Amino acid sequence: MRRVALINPNWDFGGSIYFGCRSPHLPLELGISEHYLRAAGHRTLLLDAHMFDLSFRDIEAELLAFEPDMIVITTAPTYLFWRCAPPELRVPQELASAARDLAPVLAAVGPHGSTTPRAALRKLGVDLVVMGECEGSLLRLANGERDFPGLCFADGGSIRVNGGPQAVEFRDQPALAWPDEMIRRHHHHHHRFDAEPVGPGAEVEASRGCPYNCTFCAKKNFRNAYRKRPPAIILDEIDSLRGQGVEYIYFIDEIFLPNAELLEGLSTRGLKFGVQTRIDLWKPDMLALLGRAGCVSIEAGIESLTVEGRAALAKNCKMTTDQLADRLVEARRHVPFVQANLIEVPEDDDPVVQRWRSKMQDAGIWANDPVPLYPYPGSPDYQKLWGEADDFAWERAHRHYLGMYDQFSDVQNDRPMPLDALEHPVAP
Repeated sequence: MRRVALINPNWDFGGSIYFGCRSPHLPLELGISEHYLRAAGHRTLLLDAHMFDLSFRDIEAELLAFEPDMIVITTAPTYLFWRCAPPELRVPQELASAARDLAPVLAAVGPHGSTTPRAALRKLGVDLVVMGECEGSLLRLANGERDFPGLCFADGGSIRVNGGPQAVEFRDQPALAWPDEMIRRHHHHHHRFDAEPVGPGAEVEASRGCPYNCTFCAKKNFRNAYRKRPPAIILDEIDSLRGQGVEYIYFIDEIFLPNAELLEGLSTRGLKFGVQTRIDLWKPDMLALLGRAGCVSIEAGIESLTVEGRAALAKNCKMTTDQLADRLVEARRHVPFVQANLIEVPEDDDPVVQRWRSKMQDAGIWANDPVPLYPYPGSPDYQKLWGEADDFAWERAHRHYLGMYDQFSDVQNDRPMPLDALEHPVAP
C-alpha cells in the first residue's frame, strides 16, 4: 500500500495568455486517479489548493501529516483545460519546489509533460513526468512499476522518454464521488449566463476525445480518440452530485454529441447544464430535446465564416455559413445562451465578420470577436509551422504569438508576458 498525494495548484494567471476560465473547477484528472488508487487499496490525499485557496504552508502542513510516498502535481487546471493550458509552468514550478523534500517521489501530469516531456521534467524538477491520460499510469506507479510506456524520467545523466502518451479505456470509468466540502465550495457555474447560481456547480465527463482533427486543437497527445461512458453511469454520478446540492453541471467533453438516452435521462433530473459542441451535428429535434433536458448554455465552434477558412482549419463541415447561422438560431429557440466561437483566420474579411456578429447578436446569439490563434505545441497548426514539438516548443509558440499580434480579442484583454518572464529560470 502506498500513500499518494494528488495536488491541484492554487492557480494564478497573471500575465498569462491562458484562454480558459480562471475560477476553480473540479480537478477531474486527480479525482479519477484517486478513485482507482483507492480501489486498489492505496491511501490518498487530494488537495485542491485552488478550490480551497491553500497556501504553500497549508499544503506543507497537510503533506507532513499525511507522509506521502508520492506527490502528484497537475500542470493544467482540470481536464477541461488541458487543450488550452497556460503555456507557462510558473505555478506548478513553485509548488514542486515547495514539495520537493516532502516525498520520495515527485511526479507531474498534464499537457506540458504529454507534449514536451523533457522540458517539463527539467523545468519542474520532478522525478518523473506522466505522458497522456494519467489515471492508468499513476495506478501503475503506485503499484510499484517504474519502467513502462508513458513515463519520462532522469536516467543517470540523461533524460529518458519511455514510449509516448498513453490513453485509458474510459468507457469503463465508474461514477465519481467528491467530498461534500469541495462541492459546497464550488460556487462557479462554468459558462452559465442565464441566471445567477443558487446552489453549487460541478463538472462531469460524458465522453472523452473527439472524432475530428481541427488544426488548432492540441489533443493528439492526450484526450484524443473519441470514447463515451454509458448514460446510466453518467446519470448515477449526476444523481450523487444532485444529492450534494448541485444545481448546474458542465460537461467538459471536447465535443458533446447528440445522445438521446442521456438527454432523456437528464430531462427527469431537473438540473441545468452547459456543453461545448459543433452545431452542425445537431438536428432541430435533438436541439429541442437538448433544451428540454435542461441545457442552458451552448458553446458552438464555428471558427470561420468562409468555406475556405473552415477548410484551412480542417473543420470538415458540410454546412454553409447561412445553414450554420440558421442552426444557431434554432438552438437559441430552446437554449437561453448560445455562443458561436470564432477564430481569426486570413480567409475571413473583418467587416463581413463584424456584420455577421451583429446579425447573430440581433438573434440573441453571442459571437466573440475572432481570437488570434495560439499554435499550441502538439496541435496540427504547430506542426505545420515547425514540425514535431521539441524541448523549446512552448517558448517558440509563445514568441510567435506575441510577435504576430499586438491586439487581442474580447476574451483576451491584457497583453500576455513573455514566457521567460513568467517562468522561473532553470539551470541548463
